[in-house]
Amino acid sequence: MASSTKEIDRELPPLLRVYKDGTVDRFLGSPIVPPIPLDPETGVSSKDIVISQNPLIQARIHLPKLTNQTQKLPILVYYHGGAFCLESAFSFLHQRYLNIIASQSNVIVVSVEYRLAPEHPLPAAYDDGWFSLKWVTSHSIENNNDIINIEPWLINHGDFDRFYIGGDTSGANIAHNALLRVGNNGDESLPGDVKIKGALLAFPLFWSSKPVLSESVEEHEQSSPMKVWNFVYPDAVGGIDNPLINPLADDAPSLDKIGCPKILIFVAGKDDLRDRGIWYYEAVKKSGWKGEVELVHVEGEEHCFQIYHPETQNSIDMVNRIASFLA
Repeated sequence: MASSTKEIDRELPPLLRVYKDGTVDRFLGSPIVPPIPLDPETGVSSKDIVISQNPLIQARIHLPKLTNQTQKLPILVYYHGGAFCLESAFSFLHQRYLNIIASQSNVIVVSVEYRLAPEHPLPAAYDDGWFSLKWVTSHSIENNNDIINIEPWLINHGDFDRFYIGGDTSGANIAHNALLRVGNNGDESLPGDVKIKGALLAFPLFWSSKPVLSESVEEHEQSSPMKVWNFVYPDAVGGIDNPLINPLADDAPSLDKIGCPKILIFVAGKDDLRDRGIWYYEAVKKSGWKGEVELVHVEGEEHCFQIYHPETQNSIDMVNRIASFLA
């Protein structure tokens, strides 16, 4: 109640409000929950780890039930969604969802807790995502004494020959841009020369100044992605046509430089981002990239349905498709 008396600086309805004293009220997002040493429903163990102290970057790591103590498993570095300003690797929704992914796919999931706007405007989330990717892959180097906060689960059970990245919505956008950093003429290889085997992009957040496919021309200037981008990255060069949000901008890196051999993209029939996922899929196919890209179009579903309603048949089917991709 006290916040109602404070002076509002700016807001992004219906997501959040910023006050002139620097405090932020977030109106959406699920509650923060602790990790579970052994989840009774999935058999997955989870714990929180610190990747960097300054800036503070954390992660929640999910380890599926092992058949033996020397078992090696694929690794998925995952970036949560939330329009760069909401949600958390520590939230109830992502804890539940990634326990399911870890269990059904039999993979270690490293869910990155990157810094959020508006307290930390973009490109902070991109910087944190890249730093985390390098930190995880640095565990592939034997007896690497340069690692800060060595994680035993990665050392003992991670198979860096089966290394994946992915995310939902804004997290899928972070993953896409990391792929370009890895693949752009090899300028930024990962520690240990780890190769990304594939990328999972669920309902990816992309946008541009011009509508595509069936997007509304009349409502485009007031679209939610436009408002979100201008709020979370007010200093972006080129605005909504910055290459980070518009992968087909004139000065964007060529998509033929994507740094992995396969991509799995999901779109949902009732999602406002559906056409952008299809647009991106078609652009990747036409780019000259040598990999394999697959689009899964789930009709009749809303944005991120598999996170909100994991019990439905469409959600189960989506998780099974992800598990097959990561196998």
